[in-house]
Amino acid sequence: MDTINDFGFKQRKYMPVFPKANGKTTVYIEGYPCEDDEPMSATDFHGEQINTLADQFKRYFAINELVHIAVDSFIYYGKGDITKCVAPDIYIVFGVAKYPLRRSFYTWAEGAAPVAVFEFLSDATAHQDRTEKVDVYLKDIGVQEYFIHQPELKKPAEFRGWRRDPSWGIVEMEPDAEGGLFSEALNLYFRWEEQHHTHVRLLRPYLPDGTPITTSIEEQHLKEAAEARAEKEAQLKEAAEARAEKEAQRRQDAEKLAATEAQRRQDAEAELEKLRAQLVNFQRQ
Repeated sequence: MDTINDFGFKQRKYMPVFPKANGKTTVYIEGYPCEDDEPMSATDFHGEQINTLADQFKRYFAINELVHIAVDSFIYYGKGDITKCVAPDIYIVFGVAKYPLRRSFYTWAEGAAPVAVFEFLSDATAHQDRTEKVDVYLKDIGVQEYFIHQPELKKPAEFRGWRRDPSWGIVEMEPDAEGGLFSEALNLYFRWEEQHHTHVRLLRPYLPDGTPITTSIEEQHLKEAAEARAEKEAQLKEAAEARAEKEAQRRQDAEKLAATEAQRRQDAEAELEKLRAQLVNFQRQ
């Protein structure tokens, strides 16, 4: 099976379908700050998680030009009110142009809100992430789904998600037996895995059929493995062709030898017959 091409087929099959937003791509609006003094990630564990998941999202949604993926940038959701502002670790917006990149995201200008938001728990923000942000994201901003996850392996595992129901109520998602959650908005399944060499509890996305979405490094390894397999197959084919050619030459040499031997026997028999005839003539004289 061609793993890379097979994934491309599944990627197109499971990609969500959504309308184009009715707003305008907006890079920056004067008067709305786009920076603060906070670092992008609270710890190396958070940085590893954010960078890995953002990379996977960007690679997966690269085939659709109407998917905007942002990392630790502001979302402004109240025109004229700069206090109505949040900066999720990762958020995804459907229906808006991927490029150009924005300094912040303005929901009223773009005519869209994120479909999914991800926050990774830190000591400073964990309480907010579990409580007030649920209402802010799902009710105030109109996000469809909100997820929180604890990436630091030495801390207790915590992966939770909430979604809006059709009446705009908030429902917490039920995890499966493995602690995973399915995102209806993204049509992706999420489950964490323990990476003991980095001490990170890494949240990873999967296609609905369980196929993992690889990181750029994993994808490079897959390509290298595919190239190595192709090279090995070419070498095996070349060796098989050489063996077949050698066998064909052996058969051809054997056939020539057999023909030569048959001719030799025929010539010997003819010579013997000639000598017999001469002997008979000699005896008659």
